[in-house]
Amino acid sequence: MCGIFVWLNHGKSQDEARATALRQAKLVRHRGPDWSGLVVDDTTAMAHERLAIVGVYGGEQPLRAPTDTEGKELLLAVNGEIYDHQELRAQYDFDYQTESDCEVILPMWQAKKEALLDELKGMFAFVLKDQATGEWMAARDPIGIIPMYYGTTEGGGLAFASEVKALVDVCEEVKSFPPGSVLTQADVDAGTGPRKWYDRDWKDLATLDDSETFQAAAQKLNDALTSAIKSHMMCDVPYGVLLSGGLDSSIVAAVAARFAKKRVESGDKQDAWWPRLHSFAIGLEGSPDLEKAQLVADAIGTQHHGFTFTIQEGLDALRDVIWHIESFDVTTIRASTPMYLMSRRIKAMGVKMVLSGEGSDEIFGGYLYFHKAPDVEAFHEETVRKLGDLHLYDCLRANKSMSAWGVEARVPFLDTAFIDVAMGIHPQHKMTSAWQHKGRPIEKGLLRKAFEGYLPDEVLWRQKEQFSDGVGYGWIDALKDTAEAAVSDDDMKRAGEKYPVGTPATKEAYFYRTLFDEVFKGDERAASTVPTGKSVACSSAVAIEWDKSFQEQADPSGRAVLGVHDDAVAMDLQKEGGNSSEN
Repeated sequence: MCGIFVWLNHGKSQDEARATALRQAKLVRHRGPDWSGLVVDDTTAMAHERLAIVGVYGGEQPLRAPTDTEGKELLLAVNGEIYDHQELRAQYDFDYQTESDCEVILPMWQAKKEALLDELKGMFAFVLKDQATGEWMAARDPIGIIPMYYGTTEGGGLAFASEVKALVDVCEEVKSFPPGSVLTQADVDAGTGPRKWYDRDWKDLATLDDSETFQAAAQKLNDALTSAIKSHMMCDVPYGVLLSGGLDSSIVAAVAARFAKKRVESGDKQDAWWPRLHSFAIGLEGSPDLEKAQLVADAIGTQHHGFTFTIQEGLDALRDVIWHIESFDVTTIRASTPMYLMSRRIKAMGVKMVLSGEGSDEIFGGYLYFHKAPDVEAFHEETVRKLGDLHLYDCLRANKSMSAWGVEARVPFLDTAFIDVAMGIHPQHKMTSAWQHKGRPIEKGLLRKAFEGYLPDEVLWRQKEQFSDGVGYGWIDALKDTAEAAVSDDDMKRAGEKYPVGTPATKEAYFYRTLFDEVFKGDERAASTVPTGKSVACSSAVAIEWDKSFQEQADPSGRAVLGVHDDAVAMDLQKEGGNSSEN
């Protein structure tokens, strides 16, 4: 993970532009504490804060390549990982100067300009500038795993950065750069803004094959996810896996453990540099996640580290968490805080990269509110919506919570090849009503079936538990109690006056908004990048219409899905193990 700050058409002297770039880039140095790089010319200032994961002995950025004009170069600042860089290097003849996986973007640009984006398999946000021609391109990965923001500056300049905090001091307004989009000077001149370069037919239900058997679909999922996880293990530094004890992280950990003894970059021909896979979990003392994570670790053979935190430690960290994640969204803050605390422990152990399980619930309809989906069309449309919004929620949380301490989070479920396979499966196989577990519908049944035998049954068939719930129910209860004490009834009556846009609906939401205003000094440019709206158990606003009970509450916890989240039943099922069948 890295941090970038790029200022195009800065309109300043080189000394002024350099001073500004140094100051703004320092605000994202936590993302890349290993090295700083900066290139400044008459029009451009490009700064990079590096977290060295691949090619650690070289690869400092901005990356450069000569052009046909003497003294002019291609400049590139990237935050991300290109998992197919070895294959791409073999295809594009180039005098490579580093082992960086990102350097391959330079010859690809020379060969095919923005069409290169379709060939990249990875997570990325970057800005490329050709000093000779003045051409430039900014782009973000299809799902928005890697954050990027942009805004106009005084005098017609344009700035890009990995986090909002690096732009609010220099931009007139700040926007989230849309995922799967590209921006060039031609777009700016036309006044059109970023254009979508990534789109897929599977968004339309009518394009999906409804004749495929669930057995065939399950095998495809296993093959595609296994390939994605293995590709994401590309790494030259100590790494590990996040293991909450839920289905998604447990599958990622179980598959990774099967490949950990060999170095995947060598085609499994060389022994791994760090052959013992380490796994990490966090929770309050006695939390369900810690228990199940240890169970999985024992089964798959990882060196496990189960960290605990106290409620007071979590409360004490709230302001720092909000500063780093740049959000006042309730679910995001609930889940980001333990993740932030865990990241610090992980970094203290010398680990710089972890695999994580984000994205599965969006692809497979894993949140408990999906039990209420009225039909396959509504189910599918909601998964498409949720994938489209991931950059505002779970991707943002995982990336910024871990990057706060210089740890990179990789998310194999969001590998584009895997997404194409998983989203190409007809939702009739994903619906919770299509799968039974001990006489009750079960979410993500197809994914569970695809990885039977990989995990203990009590985890393989464990009911969905949102991360902010699984770390211990006392955590959310304490947050609500703290907000109740901090926010008065009169504050809530005037909430619409103080916050006319995205008015907080609960005292907890109001409390977070006030903390956000404190750390960002009430800057509306920062607040404008945060999504607002009602949600139940992480649902979209559209899905609230699925059930009357959803419309009468505003709590995003999975416990809010009445009649589905059943602690007593879930505990009973976990003890007895799993036995699933499709209706």
